[in-house]
Amino acid sequence: MHDEHSERQTPGPAAARIFLRPVASSLPLGLFSFGMGTILLSADQLHWVPLRHTGQLFVLMLVFVVPLQLLAGVLAFLARDSDAAASMPTLGATWGGTAVLSLLQPPGARSLALAVFLLSAAAFVLMLGLVAFAGKRVLGVLLTLAAVRYALDGVYELTGVGAVQTASGCLGVALAGIALYGGTAALLEEMTERSPLPLGRRGRARTAVTGTLSDQLVTVRNEAGVRRQL
Repeated sequence: MHDEHSERQTPGPAAARIFLRPVASSLPLGLFSFGMGTILLSADQLHWVPLRHTGQLFVLMLVFVVPLQLLAGVLAFLARDSDAAASMPTLGATWGGTAVLSLLQPPGARSLALAVFLLSAAAFVLMLGLVAFAGKRVLGVLLTLAAVRYALDGVYELTGVGAVQTASGCLGVALAGIALYGGTAALLEEMTERSPLPLGRRGRARTAVTGTLSDQLVTVRNEAGVRRQL
């Protein structure tokens, strides 16, 4: 006698499909906007703009730099680029905090609260920079030097030593040059599908550009947004 229950099988796990939505790289946007921010701050520190007009620099920082850095960070999250996703919003929020506190006090005044904020930001940005060296060395250099600059800014807010402010302003100009190079290199990389200006990619960051689609998808099942927990 045939038993219909003997043919009944326990269903296996349902197949899962992961849909990836291509997005443009936000790294050029983040680097270019960072370069603008560091130049605006240097213009204040090196006295390129009269003291009575420095508030306009911070307004420009809030209107131009902060939104673009935050947008670059959001797009980096969508592109699954963790180092850019963590660093761009952090930099943007640091610009925003600096601008707001500077606007709330008289031009040229120093702030203990801003000193604490900038010294704390320096520590966090330094950690981001050290991690970024594992993938994009140009980004790692930029973040590490940005951390040094935030530390100098914090020391100036504490001590009022003019030489420290000048050193920070000069470092800001150098940072703008690095940001310009990095943004241009990232943009050319996207436009030409090669790296005429190297970004210092290595590890997974290098595979992301030179590898095949299969290389990209090897670990996707274990990435945040796909795995069950962060």
